[in-house]
Amino acid sequence: MGELQRVPLTEGPTPVQRADRLAVALGLPAGALYVKRDDLTALAGGGNKVRKLEFLCAAARRDGADTLVTGGGPQSNHVRLTAAAARRTDMRCAVVLSGPPPAALSGNLLVDALLGPDVTWTVTGGLAAVEAELAGAAERLRARGARPYVIPIGGADAVGSQGYRLAAAEIAEQVPGHGLLVVPAGSGGTHAGLAAGLGTHERVHGVSVGVFPDVAARIQRLAAETARLAGLSEPSGEARVDERFAAAGYGTELEAVHDALRLAAQTEGLILDPVYTGKALAGLIAGLADGTVTTADGPIVFVHCGGVYGLLSARYADWLTGVYGHDLATRRW
Repeated sequence: MGELQRVPLTEGPTPVQRADRLAVALGLPAGALYVKRDDLTALAGGGNKVRKLEFLCAAARRDGADTLVTGGGPQSNHVRLTAAAARRTDMRCAVVLSGPPPAALSGNLLVDALLGPDVTWTVTGGLAAVEAELAGAAERLRARGARPYVIPIGGADAVGSQGYRLAAAEIAEQVPGHGLLVVPAGSGGTHAGLAAGLGTHERVHGVSVGVFPDVAARIQRLAAETARLAGLSEPSGEARVDERFAAAGYGTELEAVHDALRLAAQTEGLILDPVYTGKALAGLIAGLADGTVTTADGPIVFVHCGGVYGLLSARYADWLTGVYGHDLATRRW
């Protein structure tokens, strides 16, 4: 079949950087670790969701939609970028966020306010409440004469995952002969797209961030659907997902993530977030230690999915300063 339609939002390939100082700190030789900088996609602070939204916005246009509808947690990177993509493509945006509205805005919520989507809060927490409300939000929009296009949480469907099917080829060109791609596994679309693009699950190592308890099964199914939609064979093998941090829950403050955030920042000047990329790096570190992650098949590529605004949310301020003991007003060097 022909290539699926897409709306250009990423503005070209994102860079890949060698991370030699981080590699050596992890016991790897120089040249064994690269970072794919998908935090630098060119829309509203960047992040992996932009690649998915290129295809999702094209699908919405094809269907004659004038409003994007999606949802997530209060600090959802996907919600931020969907609201931005709607502005860039002359559509409106309505979002559903879990829980009650906060007393003050910080992190992604502050950027959401600038972008100005219509916001509904579920009051009760959890993404199940968001999923249940998305259809209702779309129906209310239709009753007012709007033409909504519903995007699932994380943009994780076979349409959105086409973005990372293509990204797999982009990475292969930038890092010839690469081995494992290491990626956070949330709603599963990024992981599934990469597996579909590579044609195998064996070269994508996901680290569950605790969004869904069945993330490996979701990835397996979604990778097959993504490949079929593109006219490709289903990827071989079984989805590989490290679940060691999943039981702690989504967004939970973990010591291993503290350490990963600090290590990335102080070796490479690389800023990660506590929910996705920090947990993925913590999983990479743990996998190298127990042998479940190796460079046997070539250098590792760590996929930086963005999310730095989440780091700047009020939730994590005391956690970070408490761990690191930083008092920037009085610190002496």
